[in-house]
Amino acid sequence: MSFVWTSKKPNEGIATLYLSNITLNKSASMHFDHAYSVLLGIDHATKRIAVKPITKQENERGAIPEEKRHKITVRPSYARVCNKKFMLEVAKLAKLNLVDNNAYKFKTIWSKQDDALIIDLNQPEEVL
Repeated sequence: MSFVWTSKKPNEGIATLYLSNITLNKSASMHFDHAYSVLLGIDHATKRIAVKPITKQENERGAIPEEKRHKITVRPSYARVCNKKFMLEVAKLAKLNLVDNNAYKFKTIWSKQDDALIIDLNQPEEVL
């Protein structure tokens, strides 16, 4: 027999979009282990979301306005950023039906150039 044994750790980052938040799996959340807060951005032309970590030092310097900083909750197996207003904008842009507890999964990639986690809204992985 030719078994291929699977790892218990997912090797690719996945973001799950809900009406009120973005939840990142362990692989995607590892980029935020030392984040104090994050920036959320949308590229309307390419339909991509960027989640950029902000360190405590960057936060304390005050270089980033407080209204642009979003709290991130990092746990051992996931991370979560809540912002319903942002998620409504994402849902409208990507034509996602996030009501009635619908959720969509998307692969993520880390962009060294942008120093941010990128979520491509063009191809949802699955509807939950």
